Amino acid sequence: MDVLRASSSTLVHSPYISTTTRRNKTQFLKPIFHHLKLKLTVFDSSFTLFERNGSKSRLFMTLPSSPASKTESIEPPMLELEADGCEKERFDWYSHWYPVMPICDLDKRVPHAKKNEWKVFDDTCPHRLAPLSDGRIDQWGRLQCVYHGWCFNGNGDCKLIPQAPLDGPPVHTFKEACVTVYPSTVQHDILWVWPNADPQYKDIIMKKKPPYVPVLDDPSFSRLMGNREFPFGYEVLIENLMDPAHLPYAHYGLILNSNPKVKVDREGGSPLGMKVEKLDINGFNGKQDWGCSYFIAPCIYHAFIDVDQQNGSAISETEKSNRRFCLVFMCVPVSPGKSRFIWSFPKNFGVWIDKIVPRWMFHIGQNLILDSDLYLFHVQEHKIMELEATNWQEACFVPTKSDAFVVGFRRWLNKYGGGVVDWKGKFTGALPPSPPREQLMDRYWTHVVSCNSCNTAHKGLKTLEVMLQTMSVISIGIVAVTKQNMISMVAKSTMVSMAIICFTASKWLAQFIYKNFHYHDYNHAFV
Repeated sequence: MDVLRASSSTLVHSPYISTTTRRNKTQFLKPIFHHLKLKLTVFDSSFTLFERNGSKSRLFMTLPSSPASKTESIEPPMLELEADGCEKERFDWYSHWYPVMPICDLDKRVPHAKKNEWKVFDDTCPHRLAPLSDGRIDQWGRLQCVYHGWCFNGNGDCKLIPQAPLDGPPVHTFKEACVTVYPSTVQHDILWVWPNADPQYKDIIMKKKPPYVPVLDDPSFSRLMGNREFPFGYEVLIENLMDPAHLPYAHYGLILNSNPKVKVDREGGSPLGMKVEKLDINGFNGKQDWGCSYFIAPCIYHAFIDVDQQNGSAISETEKSNRRFCLVFMCVPVSPGKSRFIWSFPKNFGVWIDKIVPRWMFHIGQNLILDSDLYLFHVQEHKIMELEATNWQEACFVPTKSDAFVVGFRRWLNKYGGGVVDWKGKFTGALPPSPPREQLMDRYWTHVVSCNSCNTAHKGLKTLEVMLQTMSVISIGIVAVTKQNMISMVAKSTMVSMAIICFTASKWLAQFIYKNFHYHDYNHAFV
């Protein structure tokens, strides 16, 4: 997974997760998941990155939805500088932990290594720059490059160069033969990586741990997880996850919404009471009518919703069940125009459902929701870029309180983060060209291959489809080759009927697989 920039990284279970980076250069991570392979590319340095210009940008603010005092807006109007050296605090994009992938979605089908942990390496073999993510774990638990067989231990040290004479110089011990290893850890059953391999960060886990989200460790809450890659940037992803006002419209018919007292349209949109209560270099705290929210820079946004309050349940304090539903969103920068999303929806009611229903069934519905506004976000990002606005507010008009968290995020990004992700000057600022709609909204390569549950279900359903087709052909074949007096009309009719049923079922299943595991368009005009 890409975080900021790294030459490319790889990860494999218990053995090693390899990650690539030019020697002695810090880069950001991009895990590239290979279908049915035993490892996962974590970093990718082949990105062009975008540097922020030196112009000043304004503080973003929202106006109250109705006349109100100045204290009801997010912040009073004022100017703020970009992070151009004038600010005392500057957010360091390379000195934070980034989530790579839920452990449940990392492929563990590799030879058992001697270490029961994950490691993150640069994804480039120092010999001829082959990707270590296409390598294997040998019988001694070493990461082996399949190009020429060079082997590396968990610390990135080269332990074997098969082509080097045993009685010759120990070239495998040279520094140039080593692979960079990034600090990594597992928390909340998620693999995290620190995208800076400088020696000073070797034991960073002892000084600074990944952000802690208590609900992900609370046994009274369910916590199914998922992941997906998107064809739009980190900024667009995270700001829209903070925006509940778009739910009745972009996801109409897919998400249950509370009925407002005054309904102004079919969808049920209404004014939302939202405000940012605290904003600093570490993120911000937010408050809305039905709960509270937190942005933990740079990746995490989570919110707590009081279900009974949200539904307007008329029950006494003693009768309240204190049902809580939480949103935990992790947004990872991959490159300009690309991002990775890891999500979980912990709740402390109906937990038994999550234990008996396969995870892939939940992902079908969740991916449909994600697809319903994917195209909007992709186009939105391109339009903002086309306007060549010096800051986000020049392109967008945000007059109501429902945009408070979006404005809060853009304020944080502008004030502390330099206005954009720090890509170390590798990108020109241009976004990737827009692919055809079917490729843009593809589920298979952006989710299925990197989700253990969906990948298993996809292969199982494809096998069932082939079995149904085979049974149909066999049934027709038996009827065709059997002599007329050797089988009764009832048996013949039964076999023909079975063939038709199997064929019809296989066609239905093929469509089901395509719509739920490959591509499902969403036309807002017909919902």
